[in-house]
Amino acid sequence: MNNKLFNRLALVSIFLAIVVIVLGAYTRLGDAGLGCPDWPGCYGHITVPDKHHDVARANQAYPDRPVEPAKAWKEMVHRYFASTLGLLIVIMAIIAVRNRHDRTQLVALPLFLVVWVIFQGLLGMWTVTIKLNPTIVMGHLMGGLTTFSILTWIYLRQTNALTEKRLELPRLNRLHGLALISLIVVIAQVMLGGWTSSNYAALACGDNFPMCQNQWWPAMDFKEGFVLWRGTELNFEFGVLHNDARIAIQMAHRIGALITAVVLAVLAFKLLDFKESKCLGKLGTALLVVLVIQIMLGVANILLSLPMGIAVAHNAVGALLLVLLVAINHAIRPRSEAL
Repeated sequence: MNNKLFNRLALVSIFLAIVVIVLGAYTRLGDAGLGCPDWPGCYGHITVPDKHHDVARANQAYPDRPVEPAKAWKEMVHRYFASTLGLLIVIMAIIAVRNRHDRTQLVALPLFLVVWVIFQGLLGMWTVTIKLNPTIVMGHLMGGLTTFSILTWIYLRQTNALTEKRLELPRLNRLHGLALISLIVVIAQVMLGGWTSSNYAALACGDNFPMCQNQWWPAMDFKEGFVLWRGTELNFEFGVLHNDARIAIQMAHRIGALITAVVLAVLAFKLLDFKESKCLGKLGTALLVVLVIQIMLGVANILLSLPMGIAVAHNAVGALLLVLLVAINHAIRPRSEAL
């Protein structure tokens, strides 16, 4: 019974994790990352202050950050969902420990996930207190995606999903390396996307595509664009980089997208080549479809000047692409290789 409860909680947590990721993107893209200038509450409240005297007191305490209810609620809804996800993960860890004598129960990963979520909470706090430092913001994004990926891996291993009769084929073994490389490439590209967003470089090239500033190779400052730490004193809202540095970040993201597309397309077609496995064929098809959708969303972001709905969808599909690579790596590896 505990095992079934654990699996159900894992599945609910997966869906909740993607909701948190989407809400995080919506908050970030809506310039609401500092909608509540303190943490974990909002102007010292567990909800957004709405009474006149509470708002007046909040504005007095934070004169450089007066209450903007729309932005504050975006931030707080994100925190509520993230806190709920953290609570579910703690419950999962407790069940895993209690069920540790069951050989099918993963224990180490659920316990690690509790530690990881605590660290993710700290990154959320630092995102606010260090005023949207790009490295912290990118780290917070990657922390959320890592949580999503680990939850998916746990669920797949616990339920043995996507594991039809294992194929003992030498060419399947050779696929292990490509699948792992593809996962690493996607992680790197997602990090570049996070760096682009957190440095407000998404529109650095204007609406030019595939060119940038009407050039194939415009003036760029990679050294300045990829300084990872600029201290804690600056307010990074709306960015602090000059345009050449932002262009460098945007172009790096575009080049990364091209590399990612090629690598994932190769993996997808190799998966489709496994006629003996319907599961791998479906995963290959899903990978191609999601990849094409992600490319189209990325291009639409540029041509349409980053509309909110498409920008949030680009983040969500990026998360889906990452977790699909996790699922592929799970599907081609025997359970004996599980963490």
